Amino acid sequence: MTTPLELGLDTFGDVTVGPDGALVPHDQVIRNVVEEAVLADSLGVDFFGIGEHHRVDFAVSSPETVLAAIAARTQRIKLGSAVTVLSSDDPVRVFQRFATVDAISGGRAEVIVGRGSFTESFPLFGLDLSQYEELFEDRLDLFAQLAAGGPVTWSGTTRAALTDQSVYPTPASGRLTTWVGVGGSPESVVRAARHQLPLVIAIIGGDPRRFRPFVDLYHQALQEVGAPELPVGIHSPGHVADTDEEAQEQLRDHWRAMRDRIGAERGWPPSRPGEFEQQIGAAGSLYVGSPETVAKKIAVTVHALGAARFDLKYSAGTLPHEHMMRSIQLYGDEVIPRVRELLNRPAAA
Repeated sequence: MTTPLELGLDTFGDVTVGPDGALVPHDQVIRNVVEEAVLADSLGVDFFGIGEHHRVDFAVSSPETVLAAIAARTQRIKLGSAVTVLSSDDPVRVFQRFATVDAISGGRAEVIVGRGSFTESFPLFGLDLSQYEELFEDRLDLFAQLAAGGPVTWSGTTRAALTDQSVYPTPASGRLTTWVGVGGSPESVVRAARHQLPLVIAIIGGDPRRFRPFVDLYHQALQEVGAPELPVGIHSPGHVADTDEEAQEQLRDHWRAMRDRIGAERGWPPSRPGEFEQQIGAAGSLYVGSPETVAKKIAVTVHALGAARFDLKYSAGTLPHEHMMRSIQLYGDEVIPRVRELLNRPAAA
């Protein structure tokens, strides 16, 4: 039997530039994200994810609030985070907020929880970065129990214990679909398996095929804990335009500026000549080009990693809203059906 495949879109609500070249205000960026999701729904895209950040270059700090607005204007698309920084939030409140989105959407809400690759939320909410690992381990353990449904009895080290506690509202199905987002740490992969939660691997640099050992490790770890086989998803950045040349021209400067800005914060050297071209090539993690080019590269990655979902992170720094809308249009109209054709895999129910 051929495994069903979901093809989705992710955004971090990146602050974009408008037609005049000026930065678009946060409030307008958020409204634009809603319009992008509505378009994705109309095109049959399977999933729409919104990341959580607490910094000036990303407009969305509360994904579930934006997802609730999207839920009220869409019909079928699954809606989730990409990711929710669970380490710096309260698991009970995260569950309640996403269960509310689940109610508004008629059972379409999902959560992708992770530690996050940025740390601004820790000082913002009065948390100690020295507890980075402990906070996530503790809160993921509680959240996994909450998401499974029913009263919860739990104790840990980073929040108050719960005893036979019911939490409301109850998701439509009784459970809240929860994935764990990882960046490629073996420990994180095993942790997801230990909690028997599906895995999303964020591949933002290098050859995607080098992540196959992490997929194998995940399946092995699931077997060791006696868990059933669970899906693996992929999150990677990209941009679709009518031609390869147009896609590259539209994205190049925005990608480079974002990469160098974040890289400077993390002590990376500036982007080197040819780095963009390397990343859009066969051994890179950027899915950039015409619908045919992007579809072929997605198909190669999905096949190589045995993925059940591929989410294209279609926003990239200050890339304008109109370019993203065209990218979404082409992704839904041309990329998705072509990927299915190349892989001969049906859509998930």
